[in-house]
Amino acid sequence: MIYLDNAATTAVTPAALQAAWPWLTAEFGNPSSSHELGSRAKEALENARAQIADWLGCRVTEITFTSGGTEGDNLAITGLALANPRGKHIISAKTEHEAVLESIEFLERMHGFEVSWLPVDEVGLIEPADLRAALRADSTLVSLMTANNEIGTVHPIAELAAIAHEFGAVFHTDAVQAAGWLDIRVDTSQVDALTISGHKLGAPKGSGAVFIRGRLGLEPLIHGGGQEFGRRSGTENVAWAVALATAIEALPDLASEAARVSALRDAFIRGVLQTAPMAIPTGHPSSRLPNIASFCFAGLSGEAILLELERREVIVSSGSACAAGSNEPSHVLTAIGIDADTAQTAVRFSFGHSTTEADLSHAANALAEAILAVGATGKISE
Repeated sequence: MIYLDNAATTAVTPAALQAAWPWLTAEFGNPSSSHELGSRAKEALENARAQIADWLGCRVTEITFTSGGTEGDNLAITGLALANPRGKHIISAKTEHEAVLESIEFLERMHGFEVSWLPVDEVGLIEPADLRAALRADSTLVSLMTANNEIGTVHPIAELAAIAHEFGAVFHTDAVQAAGWLDIRVDTSQVDALTISGHKLGAPKGSGAVFIRGRLGLEPLIHGGGQEFGRRSGTENVAWAVALATAIEALPDLASEAARVSALRDAFIRGVLQTAPMAIPTGHPSSRLPNIASFCFAGLSGEAILLELERREVIVSSGSACAAGSNEPSHVLTAIGIDADTAQTAVRFSFGHSTTEADLSHAANALAEAILAVGATGKISE
């Protein structure tokens, strides 16, 4: 099997699993307990926090462990908006992940916030001038993703954050899809909050972290014992925190790996366009994640292509795993101007750190066969 759905989830790395195992078995202490078992668990938790803080270029106390990207986005957006009430105006874009969109819509519905949605162009890019034009004296929060999970477009986050700060607004970025592929250090981008998810990085599902700049107030979503510096109550998942830190430490060198996978991606895209004239590539042609190649196949059924590829042992997806099973077209594709019918034909190939040229050659051949099998009617072959 060739797995090309890494944007949905990655396999847990052996190193992360091995590192987590003791904290699931003999080292089962509660890190809030004062006895020796608890002290060892606390030390492991804080060592993991320090590793992640070093990777992101922030202070240890600015890292909060979460259950993943969705919780991290909810905590950052809702927590910052409610705790820093310089106004009730939020700015975002309709191409954000559902965790961001629905957090903002919750604030709008339940707390009276006003939202400005920035436009994106035909490749999903946000223009800094549009953010500047949308900012106001009462703008309290801007939330814009580092890179899009469906089409791979990368935004100029450092520039956008700087513009938000000129107006006194707090800036959050969902970096879930970018982590491991782009430089997301907060000491470089100067964002105020940033979300990562472990299962995109080779750690288990249910692991994650959010960076919140120390000077900012944060209204917690979960109340109780005051763990995680009062930001997230509940007994910490030491095993998953250790696994997340270990998976991050095991990532390959960023520059060389991004260059390697970008070259594979570009060759794959060229090959698809040569063999499938109906293919419509989506996303920015150059400012994009190294590991995402996405297409719409006009006149064909995207679902049928997925099934035909799976018959040939190539695993891909139609876009965000969080929207899987929905009959609605992708909100990202419609936001960039693709009509609803064409958006339903989307197929996303997302590579991992173990993906090889041979894998993609096989996938390209399988795709050509899948398109022939589906045919112009878009039906699955018998």
